[in-house]
Amino acid sequence: MSNSVLWESNDMRVAAIDQGTTSTRVLVLESDGTARVIAAIEHAQHYPQAGWVEHDPDEIMRAIQTGIEAAGDIDALGIDNQGESCLAWNAQTGEAISPVIVWQDNRTQAAIERLRADGAEAETLARAGLPLDSYFSASKLAWLLHNVPAAKTLHGQGKLRLGTTDAFFLQRLTGVCATDITTASRTSLMNLETGQWDTQLCALFGVPIETLPEIVPTTGDFGAIAANGRQVAVTASIVDQQAALYGHGCRVAGNAKVTFGTGAFALMVTGGDIHRAPEQGLLPTVAWQKAGEAPVYGLDGGVYCASAAVNWTRGLKLFDAFDDINAFEGPSAIERGVAFVPALAGLACPHWDRAARGAWLGLSLETDARTMVRAVLEGVAFRATEVLAAMDTRVAIAGSLSIDGGMAANPFFLQFLADILERELTVPETGELTAIGTALLAAERIGETPRLAQSTRTVSPKTPRADRRARFAEAVAISQSWKPPSH
Repeated sequence: MSNSVLWESNDMRVAAIDQGTTSTRVLVLESDGTARVIAAIEHAQHYPQAGWVEHDPDEIMRAIQTGIEAAGDIDALGIDNQGESCLAWNAQTGEAISPVIVWQDNRTQAAIERLRADGAEAETLARAGLPLDSYFSASKLAWLLHNVPAAKTLHGQGKLRLGTTDAFFLQRLTGVCATDITTASRTSLMNLETGQWDTQLCALFGVPIETLPEIVPTTGDFGAIAANGRQVAVTASIVDQQAALYGHGCRVAGNAKVTFGTGAFALMVTGGDIHRAPEQGLLPTVAWQKAGEAPVYGLDGGVYCASAAVNWTRGLKLFDAFDDINAFEGPSAIERGVAFVPALAGLACPHWDRAARGAWLGLSLETDARTMVRAVLEGVAFRATEVLAAMDTRVAIAGSLSIDGGMAANPFFLQFLADILERELTVPETGELTAIGTALLAAERIGETPRLAQSTRTVSPKTPRADRRARFAEAVAISQSWKPPSH
């Protein structure tokens, strides 16, 4: 896969490490004006208990180092990270003492519910701009401190580091232990107004502030790595969805994108203003902060399961190949009375209900596998529409909506999404927009101004289906009423 990039100089090569939930991908912006992926290394997913999701940090580090070696001679490097995934490590040696607790993990939900019962959500909303949810890092970091014996020991010795994966990667690669402001804004521990760790939030969650890495801008001096016989500066570090926002070319208030990956993540630029909308389940966040400049803010809304729901359906043997679900005939599933709520890991924006459960509704003896799969695709589109509709009431979405991720390759899904949104979609022909955004930021920091000249395709609404949203809302209410058994 390649993408044209216009450079003001002829001899620079910049790499981006896109460290995601299922793989580590390495993209290089070449001196001839192309961007290409030169390595994609998958890593294992571990599920030690119900609701737990973990990664092996050393396996990921090996993948990152292999990817850097594969990049060849480069002049700068940027790294993006999974966001809310976190771990504990030895602050002096950089040795991981825990697995990575992945953003999907909900082991701390009971602790979150206790905090909510105590009225703590008002504090997190006011200071961090975030609701109480095990999705964010704060409760996971506290869990590590209290449940990993080595963490308690190291804390007593003043050698414990708790943080998101970006800080761990940087310390291991360059010796600089820092987290950028976009990643920190996803922890529930950063004060959104000051851009620094908040002492009251740290006390609320039980995370010792001294164990956290320094918060720094998205671009700057993150140290240097030894790569292929030379020292290469790391000049950008950013959370993955904000990197994708930048890669999509979103720069001004109202520009928005949705990435349909494992989850679906909608993100909008709001400029210099922080927009708080807790009643709509939207999250104010930092879009990016370039060195020496003020932060640019955004609004975030997530759907926990997007392609994860499709892959789950495939695992149930309801379809064989992804090409098999690119087209369907006849009325939509929801018009046939069949709906699917992709709450397989609970509901995020605008509901924020971890106890909600995935559900097919309206099944009968006449319902076939294709209708069930179609309902899954429609359900992901409906859930994304809930998020985008909430955003549009805060800051009007400007123009077409930019879409990427694995599900953007499905023509049926895109058309259905355009129809229920009643809005034109823009789909960049290249993927890898997360990595491209990271590479662009890294390049700009060293004085390069690459201009992405990418081709796109558009998907225009054909059959308005906005009236089906109310029917889907009924299905969501049912999914929220079906609670898991208590133990």
